[in-house]
Amino acid sequence: MRNRTARTVARTGMLFALAIALSYLESLVTPLLGLMPAMKLGLANLVVMYALLFVRRRDAAALVLLKALFALLTRGATAGFLSLCGGGLSLAVLLALSLLPGVGGYIFCVSGALAHNIGQLCGAALLLSDAVALGYAPVLLAAGLVVGSLSFVLSRALFKALPGAGECRVHF
Repeated sequence: MRNRTARTVARTGMLFALAIALSYLESLVTPLLGLMPAMKLGLANLVVMYALLFVRRRDAAALVLLKALFALLTRGATAGFLSLCGGGLSLAVLLALSLLPGVGGYIFCVSGALAHNIGQLCGAALLLSDAVALGYAPVLLAAGLVVGSLSFVLSRALFKALPGAGECRVHF
């Protein structure tokens, strides 16, 4: 039992470290692409998708919580709250889609990205105002389509190369 627990903790720690490294890479690339500071490429969310599809749902949920805690500690309460709102809704949508038969990878990735942005918009509406969130909504939803498409291309290449890819319920 201890060996399995230690393995689980180590795997979750490695996945979290990978998510943080990808998040840092995003922060370097975002200004080069001319994107607004709040817009990200969603590379760290690939790690959450991997955990959900190939590891355990519990590990995916732990990663969402750890990412939100990291945002709280490094960027403040607002960033932590918005990370939790976006990550939580995205995880819920991805989990629901992963349980449906025959879901395609494109729908999976785009739905996750859009849910992340909608979750953050709902969080912003709670913190700021509905008007501010609604004003930002078209930009974030359009970005969600682009980022979701990018996530699909990357996850398709990455996930197909992994052991157990044939057992995945989502078709990449």
